[in-house]
Amino acid sequence: MNEPRGSGVLRHQSLHEGFVPAQGPQRAFADAIDRHIEEHFGPVEFVYHEIASHLVGVHVHVVAPTEERPYRTLITSGMSELPMAVPEGHGISPYAELMISLPADWPLDEVAGRDGATGWSLRVLKQVARLPHEYGTWIGEWHSVPNGEPAEPYAADTPFAGVVVTPMLRVPPEARTIDVAGGVRIALLALIPLHPEELAVKVERGTDALIEVLDRGRVTELLDPRRPSYA
Repeated sequence: MNEPRGSGVLRHQSLHEGFVPAQGPQRAFADAIDRHIEEHFGPVEFVYHEIASHLVGVHVHVVAPTEERPYRTLITSGMSELPMAVPEGHGISPYAELMISLPADWPLDEVAGRDGATGWSLRVLKQVARLPHEYGTWIGEWHSVPNGEPAEPYAADTPFAGVVVTPMLRVPPEARTIDVAGGVRIALLALIPLHPEELAVKVERGTDALIEVLDRGRVTELLDPRRPSYA
């Protein structure tokens, strides 16, 4: 019997023991990401910089609300310092960056962004960005990442206990890919936080069933912190 597309759980073993210093950004990649953010998302309000980075330096750009996009957007820069281990035949770029959009009134602190009840949005971007390099694997559309096993909420006041990687829905198609000199492309992928019941749909019934759930709730990369589970 065939399993539903994208069902089940894959467990990986870390390839590294202890802290591995990042080699630093590739300037052409960093410049292309900066240009892409300004062109397709808007002015950068500030950047969460990493000082000492494990494997890759994952910096997070915070894009201010604009008239066209009246919410904040967080976009990583640095996940693409190293290629992911994409298996042959998948036809996707081994380079990726991640994003999530937050309500304009979402509390963000320029200094202590990862702390407090709302800092989980930043933490999960960094966690997922490092995951493929830590485990010698890859992250692509409709991969899900639970917050532990069993999955636990990211914070005491949020129901979300994992994320699914998706294409962005609130942008034109050209915003989904960052072009770098020499024909290299970086996929810019969204993270959508999931309720435990929605994670269970992905694991037990597969990707198509989860897509149906998210479509039912009209869920996009713009986080609604009060949305119910649609599973």
